[in-house]
Amino acid sequence: MKKITLAMSIVVFLALLTSCATVVSDSKYPVTISSEPQNAKITITDKSNRVVFVGNTPANVTLEAGDGFFSKATYTIKFEKDGYEPSIYTLTSSIDGWYWGNLLIGGVLGMVIIDPMTGAMWQLDPNISIELVQTQSNLSLSVMDINDIPQEWKDSLIRIS
Repeated sequence: MKKITLAMSIVVFLALLTSCATVVSDSKYPVTISSEPQNAKITITDKSNRVVFVGNTPANVTLEAGDGFFSKATYTIKFEKDGYEPSIYTLTSSIDGWYWGNLLIGGVLGMVIIDPMTGAMWQLDPNISIELVQTQSNLSLSVMDINDIPQEWKDSLIRIS
């Protein structure tokens, strides 16, 4: 019984050593989100349109890099602030360089099972920064002389004094 337990322990240990990204990297990443101007409301949703974070900039959020077996995570970050146009940023994970380390050490198990299962084969950009654009007001006020007003407008005027 002890020999079987020892053999199983060795197999598990070797499997962990053959998954480069899982050992060296991580499956969750801290992401710093900022905006100019600051204090914009941010809403982060995942692929399923599930809200994973609501707060204000600047914000530090920890997000999963993977979204299932061999599936990278994608997040939509919506920025909102009074007086500014809403802005949307799509954050998508990319392959972690350590994932390719499996090829160097012969970690087939890590490459096809462990790293994809844990999400460690993916990484997220650690810094997101957006510059918000001020809204343009469509309202304007013009002061005109009565003599410069077109006749069709004069017919609609109301005397107030």
